[in-house]
Amino acid sequence: MHHFVEKKVLPYSDEQLFALVADVAKYPEFLPWCLGARVYGRKAGQFDADVIIGFKMFRERFTSRVTLEENRKVDVDYIKGPMKRLYNHWRFIPQENGHCLVDFEVDFEFSSRILNQVIGPLFGEACKRMMHAFEERATVLYGPA
Repeated sequence: MHHFVEKKVLPYSDEQLFALVADVAKYPEFLPWCLGARVYGRKAGQFDADVIIGFKMFRERFTSRVTLEENRKVDVDYIKGPMKRLYNHWRFIPQENGHCLVDFEVDFEFSSRILNQVIGPLFGEACKRMMHAFEERATVLYGPA
């Protein structure tokens, strides 16, 4: 299994960062390798999402259940696709200066041993690029720090 954790204080509010992460339908606009996203089955504090990821010859769709706790956290639990396991969470912790500590964690494992071997070594760098893409999107939406 592959595991990644990043904690970072960003110069935006917990409300702003929560809204950005919770808006899964817009991920293809700014996330590297995200080719498509569809949100459906909305209920109070929860929805399902299909996301298509593509990188070189690799292209896969997976379905996740996204659980929201307003301005505090976003949890993503894997339902189906090419993975054996996928879980990620975002926690948004307000700071005294109006900034927000973002706690981001991902665990995943492909069902295919070959995909694990090919993508595993790239996993950490991919997660860092993803986090950077969210930071850049926050700057676009909410202005520079």
